[in-house]
Amino acid sequence: MPAPVTPLLTVDIIIELADRPGRPIVLIERRFPPSGWALPGGFVDVGETLEQAAVREAREETCLDVQLSRLLGCYSEPSRDPRGHTVSAVYIAEARGTPRAEDDARQVGVFLPGDWPGPLAFDHATILSDYLRSKG
Repeated sequence: MPAPVTPLLTVDIIIELADRPGRPIVLIERRFPPSGWALPGGFVDVGETLEQAAVREAREETCLDVQLSRLLGCYSEPSRDPRGHTVSAVYIAEARGTPRAEDDARQVGVFLPGDWPGPLAFDHATILSDYLRSKG
């Protein structure tokens, strides 16, 4: 039986900087299309868990070692990524230190919750809205 054709699996990470007032969020400006500001994240490698992928992607793009606190949710709208159908598990994490742009990040920014730059890539405006709602 041939393997089924399925969406690609990704992770995105909402990184709260626990050592700064207001617990600002780390976003990256993407180096490659689609352009815009985005949550750090990327594709899950074969043989790794979602959690391992989230920690790896955070480190690769922001140079931060994160502690995952919880799963915010899964996002699967087929049009969420213009490159093709992806499903993303979105984690909330915390870190300490100064982020630095690496890998797919052109630059990194630190933003107070709700004071996001624009434009945001993918469905990250929806994800960040859900994050704010989850904070009460």
